[in-house]
Amino acid sequence: MTDLWSFLLQTLTATGAAAFLLIVKELFRDKLSPRWQFGIWGLLALVLLLPAGRGGRYVLLNWPLWLETVKTALTGDYSLIRVIAPIPLPAPLGGPQTPLDVLYFVYVAGVAVLLAWYLLAYLRLRLALRRGSHADGAQLRRVAERYGLPLCRAVEVEGLSSAFVCGVLRPVLVLPAGRAVDDKVILHELLHLKYHDAAWGLLICLFRCLHWCNPLLWYCADRAGNDAEALCDQRVLERLEGEDRRDYGRILLSMASDRYARAPGTSSMANGGRNIRARIEAIARFKRYPAGMALASVCVALVLLPPLTLGWGQTLARANGLGRSDELEFHTAMASARLTSCATAAGALDAYGKAVIQQNGIYRALCAPLAEHAALAREMESFAHGPDPWVHEHWESGLPGRADYTVGYFLYNLTEADGGYTATVVFPLQYAELDGPDAPPVYESEEGCGYAAWQTVRAEWQGERWVVLPQGDFQVEELSLSRSDLYLLTYGEPALPAAVTYAADAEGLRLEIDYQTVHTVDNAVESGGSSFFGPSTTFDTHPKPNARFSSARESYDFTGTETVPGAIDLVDRYAAAPVYPDGSGPELRWDSGQGSSSDGTFWGIGRDYGSLAGGGGSGLDGDLDDPPVRPDHYRMELTFTDGREAQIAELRPVEGGDAP
Repeated sequence: MTDLWSFLLQTLTATGAAAFLLIVKELFRDKLSPRWQFGIWGLLALVLLLPAGRGGRYVLLNWPLWLETVKTALTGDYSLIRVIAPIPLPAPLGGPQTPLDVLYFVYVAGVAVLLAWYLLAYLRLRLALRRGSHADGAQLRRVAERYGLPLCRAVEVEGLSSAFVCGVLRPVLVLPAGRAVDDKVILHELLHLKYHDAAWGLLICLFRCLHWCNPLLWYCADRAGNDAEALCDQRVLERLEGEDRRDYGRILLSMASDRYARAPGTSSMANGGRNIRARIEAIARFKRYPAGMALASVCVALVLLPPLTLGWGQTLARANGLGRSDELEFHTAMASARLTSCATAAGALDAYGKAVIQQNGIYRALCAPLAEHAALAREMESFAHGPDPWVHEHWESGLPGRADYTVGYFLYNLTEADGGYTATVVFPLQYAELDGPDAPPVYESEEGCGYAAWQTVRAEWQGERWVVLPQGDFQVEELSLSRSDLYLLTYGEPALPAAVTYAADAEGLRLEIDYQTVHTVDNAVESGGSSFFGPSTTFDTHPKPNARFSSARESYDFTGTETVPGAIDLVDRYAAAPVYPDGSGPELRWDSGQGSSSDGTFWGIGRDYGSLAGGGGSGLDGDLDDPPVRPDHYRMELTFTDGREAQIAELRPVEGGDAP
């Protein structure tokens, strides 16, 4: 905890868990044993020890989202609340800068004062024990041997009303000097010693200090201490029989008026009149719980463990159509975007694609660096409250035209680089703005071809999230596909950038292969209609932060052009196959006409077509979150009509390789 917001997140998360456990304990008050009643507080201890809100997750109640919303609304701060540790950490130098910093300083000072007070009380007690005398060990040894319990050093101290155990690492059994101590009292304290109850008391004191201003957690600390005593009573009664049990109750009753002021790191039989009366009532209804109840207790604890320690992950609030006056909803949506981390590169790229398609700044915030959220929010607010107001989440991506949201987007040429990925994001357009935003929109070319805008982006891991960083402006390309066939972009498109171009010069020909990959996320959802081919689907416009790539294809487009007139007319047949960096690759294939195969090979007959051209694609196997292995080069064989020997050409990358 480094500021007031991180403390609030930690203590409110624990408050929700504490309230839930109190309800559960009340439901099982007479049904499960004191062992379970005390042990279940371990779940609250885990909640207190684990940093709250880690990974955007929340326990029972969505405190991270609510606090992020309130923080932004009050302060305009779009940073993410982080609980690095469940204890207060030193704040940056320079002193408090805001009233909230002052409040955090007051909290830290309270922790320090309470810790010092508890430490001083413990040191004073240890000094008082040094003045005590060595206790006669005969009675202690007799009780310990009878019940098979460990012993520790024992001292007698004047002025005590009851025995207690002091210390964790070097415990001391303290007895009142000049007073007889019943064996059952010693049994109680030796059981505290055996089960290290003083250590549990010390941990409870620590939690009191860390959450000194949270009354519910103080109440839970008291309940946990009382449950520890009730458990010790249960252990004592399990070792006693008949009249001894009634005597044990009378001994407790005699302590009902004792002053209860226990120092940290100690355990004693007395814990206040009201609590002792409750313990006596428990003794009156004492029973040995059957063995099967232990299994039931464990099952109940295991059911409670995941929601109290793991919690739930954030889901992005849908942000479509926020009105210009919906300030609180806007802050909530931005808080949701900060907390909902993109867990995969595919998820971040999917969020970016849908942000551009819908011009939605909330979706852009989902995959934007946290440092850019404040500027992004100001941009959206300027649109919402400007002279020509838009809805509150509107964001200008710079897309030159209107995206076709029925088709979605495509990721071309995904490449791993420097721990991240680069890709060309392609957006089919309903209309394109070819000459600036003031020019009339263009829907299709004279040939009936459609348009697409593309942009190079980089996805990289920052902190606890994948983010997308644009690497340049949008470019518009006229496609070889008609507007009705834009979904075929998943198979590649020669007009769009290639991942790499392989080329070679051979026998008066310039041979070139443009190689592309296309990755997609499954965004098809049923639209409610149906046809002969099955249910109708539409594009899901809601981001998927944990998305995986559902398909990946590689495609290539081959062209052979003459550098010597008439060279193409002499080509009889040609065939090509990829060769991968390890030297592997499919064999050359020959078939009739022009064609291609799923292994990346293709072929054609030059004399019949008067040109050298071809293309194709194939699905990729393996982990689709990893980019495919690109060919190192292509091997092409050409045969000729004039009787010359067949020629082998190696098409090498024009950039990044040895181009011939």
